[in-house]
Amino acid sequence: MELEERVAELERRMAALEGADREVGAPTVSESDFWALDGLKAQLAEHRATDGGVLYTGTVRLPTGERYDWQTGQFTEALLDGDWTEAADALAALGHPVRLRLLREIVGGRRTAAELAALDEVGTTGQIYHHLRQLTGAGWLHTTARGRYEVPAGRVVPLLVVLTAARPA
Repeated sequence: MELEERVAELERRMAALEGADREVGAPTVSESDFWALDGLKAQLAEHRATDGGVLYTGTVRLPTGERYDWQTGQFTEALLDGDWTEAADALAALGHPVRLRLLREIVGGRRTAAELAALDEVGTTGQIYHHLRQLTGAGWLHTTARGRYEVPAGRVVPLLVVLTAARPA
């Protein structure tokens, strides 16, 4: 199957998923529906990547109405041979419950330090700014006009992937 045909098939399937009525908390995509995995295997075969690879993808509409479609992948060899310590700061920034709460609130629409400071159990304004600096330094946040914070577009799906991966099986 040529690349254009595979892309067209993936777009058709994605459109079907987007049109489906799904409730919040509804079950995830059926484990028997491996269309993304099948597409990855086809790509790996085309590139003769015998050690395999990893793909993560998502289409997300946030409570604020923002929509993100995103995917990336990596060959297994590159992942295993790479410097894993490069991920330490990004992972460490997510390793604090208050930072995770702040990220959740920012994704949900609270974007200023004042809005975040009004929340219960997130600490003082100084502590909030400390956490926001940690998240910004690790690339999970950036500031926009007038002191507003947001998760960069290219980090929304990866953030949700990390959260998904961190949940107990």
